[in-house]
Amino acid sequence: MTAVKIIKVLGTSTESWEDAAHEAVAQAQESIHDIHGIEVEDWTANVEDGQITEYKTTVEVAFPVIHDEP
Repeated sequence: MTAVKIIKVLGTSTESWEDAAHEAVAQAQESIHDIHGIEVEDWTANVEDGQITEYKTTVEVAFPVIHDEP
């Protein structure tokens, strides 16, 4: 049986929420190996003068927990 760990990661982008989600996964991959999937939890943005200036996407990243066999 495999145990799975889930962490939350916030990605940001000046282009789109989708870009922000890609950024979150790219950043997570720098320290987490074998990401199995993500779930988008939240979409938010900064607004200035009625325009979106920064998109933010919170994703839950799932990956297996590796442990040594006794």
